Amino acid sequence: MPEAQFGYPSAGATTVGIVCNDGVVLASEKRIAYGFSIMTKAGKKVFAINERVGVAFAGLISDSQAVLRRLSAETRLYELDTHSSMSVKATAKILANMLYAQKYFPIFAETMVGGVDPDSPRLYILDPLGSMIEDKYAAIGTGGSLAISVIEGAYRPEMTAKEGKELAVRAIRAAISRDIASGDGVDVVMICKKGLKEETFPAKV
Repeated sequence: MPEAQFGYPSAGATTVGIVCNDGVVLASEKRIAYGFSIMTKAGKKVFAINERVGVAFAGLISDSQAVLRRLSAETRLYELDTHSSMSVKATAKILANMLYAQKYFPIFAETMVGGVDPDSPRLYILDPLGSMIEDKYAAIGTGGSLAISVIEGAYRPEMTAKEGKELAVRAIRAAISRDIASGDGVDVVMICKKGLKEETFPAKV
């Protein structure tokens, strides 16, 4: 899925999601930039909601953090009320409803929700107004069009989560080399039926 253009101030990012045969990989670089300024080289744009679902952002970090807090609270309340885990689709749908409710004051961020349901791994991509699309892989942010070319050339539906992680890191590193707003390392959240794992890799090999 190519980088989307929504006409809002770009904070710069490269974020990717890949569905594998045994899990989902979400990854993003660590640079937080706005305009011509680098705010920090140790930002975080990929998060675990719980052991089965993760979320990744590209856009303004303040909006991303606000969305993360609300989404985490909603999923936790659901778990307390029902004594069961919310599905990946339901998590993405709640986020879509939250974003659409703010359509007159939209957040300046694109979002991915990925995780593992009992039947299969799933990945959903959402724009700032709450449009929700399920896909097998995607790349968003200012470096998304660079990263997606790497993923499309190497993606296989039968690839393992470990292979998906290596592909995600390679795609983001390719974007880092060409996108001035992306850089300073790669954060990865790998979600499988056996559990969740978070890793950080350098921007260059």
